[in-house]
Amino acid sequence: MLREFRTGNEYPYNRTSAVRWVLSHMMRYPLLPIGFTAMAIFAISAFTYTSFQIQQAFKVIESGGPLDQLLVVSIGLIGIRALFAVVDMINTVVREILASRMERDAREELYISLLGKSQTFHNRQRVGDLMAAATGDVSQLNLMISPGLSLIIEAATQLITPLIAIAALSPSLLPLPVIFVISLVWGLMRYSGQLGPVAGMLRGQYGQVSATLSEAIQGIEVVKATARERFEADRFRKVAARYRDLFVQEGEIQARYLPALFYGLLIGLAFGYAMWLRSMGTIDTATVVAFMSLISLFQFPTFISLFMFALVQFGLAGARRILAIINTETEMDENPDGESHQVRGELVFENVSFGYSGDSNILSDISFHANPGETIAIVGQTGSGKTTLTRLVNRTYDASNGRVFIDGVDVRRWNLDSLRSQISMIEQDIFLFSKTIAENIAFGARGDVSRERIEWAAKQAQAHDFIVSFPDGYDTVVGERGVTLSGGQRQRLAIARAFLTDPRILILDDSTSAIDSATEDQIQRAMREVLKGRTTLLITHRLAQIRWADRIVVVRRGRIEAQGSHKELMQSSESYRRIFARDDHK
Repeated sequence: MLREFRTGNEYPYNRTSAVRWVLSHMMRYPLLPIGFTAMAIFAISAFTYTSFQIQQAFKVIESGGPLDQLLVVSIGLIGIRALFAVVDMINTVVREILASRMERDAREELYISLLGKSQTFHNRQRVGDLMAAATGDVSQLNLMISPGLSLIIEAATQLITPLIAIAALSPSLLPLPVIFVISLVWGLMRYSGQLGPVAGMLRGQYGQVSATLSEAIQGIEVVKATARERFEADRFRKVAARYRDLFVQEGEIQARYLPALFYGLLIGLAFGYAMWLRSMGTIDTATVVAFMSLISLFQFPTFISLFMFALVQFGLAGARRILAIINTETEMDENPDGESHQVRGELVFENVSFGYSGDSNILSDISFHANPGETIAIVGQTGSGKTTLTRLVNRTYDASNGRVFIDGVDVRRWNLDSLRSQISMIEQDIFLFSKTIAENIAFGARGDVSRERIEWAAKQAQAHDFIVSFPDGYDTVVGERGVTLSGGQRQRLAIARAFLTDPRILILDDSTSAIDSATEDQIQRAMREVLKGRTTLLITHRLAQIRWADRIVVVRRGRIEAQGSHKELMQSSESYRRIFARDDHK
């Protein structure tokens, strides 16, 4: 499977179907399911044996035997029940360990898989739906194992052992229990077949509910600014109503569960049949009592099957959703055996075109050359393809046609980790993690980074002064996406992060748009020193930045219209002149 990232020590799960995937997770710890199954069979068998003790007690009473025989039977009954309780307690611990480990492993597998997906994949996904899979669907796997699958094993054992015991009592008692077990299996297959599609739709709708809520929260600023709270509430209410309707549909399926009726009939028919055999002299009263005791054991698998099969169906539905994500191939591979060495920084675009799958080209026939250490300014109107062009360098996307070379090697032949570790990108929309300022600056750096190096990078980005103004300084925890910081502060932290990673190729995508002119001048002076010997692609409309670029590339409607110096382009490119005429007008 093509993936951008692998840990190198992933467990070889069977991902051909949901059932096989679940079983491969369980068999990662073979002693746990085997031990659980063995203990369940032992405990239920011991519990079933108590019916023979009850039979023995009635025989003692009927024969007028001594009380000490009843005492022995009673002590044996208490002992077996106590043993059953101890084994069942141990069994519960074992199944909980198995379920918890499976949930942990499945969540880790999904998380690693998501890290390995391409940007194109993530562009198509709703974050809330992925979060629903990583939380709700994975949690369903835990419930499917404990108590779901464990109850199925216990219920199956509690159907088989009473049949064996009834046959041992008297083969003439078997017809009704056998007919009931066959009808129960048929009813469960019918119930499971009807519930399966509804369970799948329920898990899918759960993802829709989560995605709708996530979008509203992520865009809460826009929602409030446009007074769309009522609209978003109505939208969520409709999605939640569909989720409720599916639960009602599940309840209707459960209401038509026939085995519950069959069990009621079994009790009456079995007692009447046993008494008829008693009147015929085929069996005695003690056998009738033992038989009815064994018949009562069918109650547990009959009524618990509603609950346990629902858990299994929901678990399998969640497993299918998780597998659909994991098995989705990305568009590129990490190429572990590819080029992996220090980048000099020579960058060549050779007749490059790019378009998203099924869409027309965003970029067409892009060709230019950047020598190591050169700064190339890329200018053009909004939507001309500037940002997309730079994302072909670190293989966020791969060119549809043509080739991108770094140091004369096609980027597809580079080891992806080696390539990206030597390229830094600072964009206008800065993402900061809910961590300390120091951790955010150090994010992306290889190995441990000293506080001195972090402070050096912050000073180079003109961020040190505002950082130390906070009560906790570099240990200040910023909110998700840096919402506790201003736009200019977030951008300076991102620039500090880039300085610390020591990139050979640096991409600046309008990275100083939220910084005031005085601070920007200070940053630019620092950058000219720090970026010496580094190839830089600079997307900007600020003339002050463009003028110190070695060359300017003008992009218009996905094509390169002109290349050259500022002076040359002012004379030869109408599009370039229009950009600065508009700026001058402003």
